[in-house]
Amino acid sequence: MKLKAAFIFLAPEADFTKDMATINTAEVELTTVGVKNYDDAVEAAKTLEKKGITAIELCGGFGIEGVAKIKQSVSNKIPVGVVRFDYHPGLNNQSGDNLF
Repeated sequence: MKLKAAFIFLAPEADFTKDMATINTAEVELTTVGVKNYDDAVEAAKTLEKKGITAIELCGGFGIEGVAKIKQSVSNKIPVGVVRFDYHPGLNNQSGDNLF
């Protein structure tokens, strides 16, 4: 069975309803989604779950609080993983927790 996974990243001007792309390989279908803040990330995660995504990975800009919001927004069947930076270079060397 093919893994249907998603990667959600933070970008200040992203619109999760448009800034989305999917890559298909024989074993993995990976959807990448840009979001502008945690609220949009929650909505994107819910939308991805409805589309059959079975795993979500979050970019390093998500702090502990942001990860918790995503985990709480999807069912327990979906594992949520995180790429980790102390301070994210794409967010002016800050954590999303400080920004959102």
